[in-house]
Amino acid sequence: MRNYGADSLCADRSFPSLITCNLTKLESAVDQMRKAYPKVLAADAALVASALSLTGRHAKAVYEGEYFVWPDDNQKLMESMSAHLHSVNEAIEENAPKKLSKAAQAAAPEEEPVMVNIGLAPNIGAGEAILANREDLKTMLSDVLQGGVEFLYGTQDIGWQWALDRANWNTISAGELSRRIKIKANFTEGAVGVEQGTTVKKTRGKKGEE
Repeated sequence: MRNYGADSLCADRSFPSLITCNLTKLESAVDQMRKAYPKVLAADAALVASALSLTGRHAKAVYEGEYFVWPDDNQKLMESMSAHLHSVNEAIEENAPKKLSKAAQAAAPEEEPVMVNIGLAPNIGAGEAILANREDLKTMLSDVLQGGVEFLYGTQDIGWQWALDRANWNTISAGELSRRIKIKANFTEGAVGVEQGTTVKKTRGKKGEE
């Protein structure tokens, strides 16, 4: 059994199977940690909850098998996506209807967005950074992620989604992109992600890499 500080846990304490971490309400994540680890000091539970929140807020982007750190790899990721976005844009243009009159445009149904998905994986390094030399709490953080985490978040809570929404794709891709193209970052590795205000639950994949 791992030991998180002196006398913090009983020897027969089992790891929780799933912890919900609300990135919008840190106090909720703290409550979850205290319920899951009642023997841990309140201050330590709060510190691990903060670290866990950072692993979600600073989640790594996963694109074509490569991991990208926010915000350091902003340009690298967006340049890597450029060719794919060009292909998507060309497909939209090829299938676009012929130019319609204003009356026909008003009567025509609104075109659905074309989604381009980016994977996300918890950034363990970002969480460990605030734990400094507390190796016991780093071990606890690792166990929490291994046991299972469900991140609840709003559209502004994930660093990569914030960056992707504000990128000047016309400049990055050296050409005008259709407004129908929408880029969405979803948790695909190491955690479950649920965007608040939606009903679609993202699937947990393999454990995220550091």
